[in-house]
Amino acid sequence: MAQKFHYGGQAVMEGVMMRGQKTAATVVRRPNGELAIKNKPLSTIYTGRLRKTPFIRGVVVLLESLVLGISSLVYSANVALEEEEEKISGVSIWLILLVSLAFAVSLFFMAPLFLTKILDPYINSSLVFHLIEGVIRLAIFLGYLWLISLLPDIKRVFAYHGAEHKTINAYEDGASLEAKAISKYSTAHARCGTAFLLAVLIIAILVFALIGRQAVWLMVVSRILLLPVIASLAYEVTQFGSRHMDNGFVRAIMAPGLWLQSLTTREPDDSQIEVAVTALKEVLATDQETAQQASS
Repeated sequence: MAQKFHYGGQAVMEGVMMRGQKTAATVVRRPNGELAIKNKPLSTIYTGRLRKTPFIRGVVVLLESLVLGISSLVYSANVALEEEEEKISGVSIWLILLVSLAFAVSLFFMAPLFLTKILDPYINSSLVFHLIEGVIRLAIFLGYLWLISLLPDIKRVFAYHGAEHKTINAYEDGASLEAKAISKYSTAHARCGTAFLLAVLIIAILVFALIGRQAVWLMVVSRILLLPVIASLAYEVTQFGSRHMDNGFVRAIMAPGLWLQSLTTREPDDSQIEVAVTALKEVLATDQETAQQASS
């Protein structure tokens, strides 16, 4: 029996990207209030067998999210800045992304390691060392999310993030895709990237603890090379959790990830929900058309 497809996406500048079975639709609110729509076919890399293979699909999804995320951000930024003299180029976004990735690895993985190394003379247990490193990593992550959530521009992106979640929650509940019906749904969702990132940070503690306390250079290398493995495990955990939210124990485990989304989402207004609904309807229409062609 074919597995049910789970729709989802991400917030972008003044808009939302939704990922369908064969396409990704990005809808952005122009400065004049109109909606700009871009429906992009997905590469077979993201729709083939590898994306459905457990423990491999996590890496494929990461790659897909990176590529789709960049493409959607470039599009949304250019649309949002269309009245400006200069638009953001794809090359600029790639450079910004590379710097951002280096910054993220340094902040969330290297900094906790070296901060914990300062306490090394006072730590006798390898397990305690990695627990302290993990607590520092979580503290930095939470502090970072809290700080950026105070920025006005980020608040608007987080509102679109909330609109995306509400729309998906309504769709999965079989509700009407109208703003009035959608607005009552939660801004949290079990498959959210925020919950995934939290799972990455927690699983990293377990994985690094298994490696033990080694030479600094080896621990630095392990924190880079093992990221795909950790991300793959985290993906499987969040996907399993999202499928079994009716189980009390699973729901309790997933609760921190849902709570954390209070920092990365905001209550959207009807115009922001309209953007998310338009993006979802775009991919739904394309998928329906593809299914009809396949059956004819």
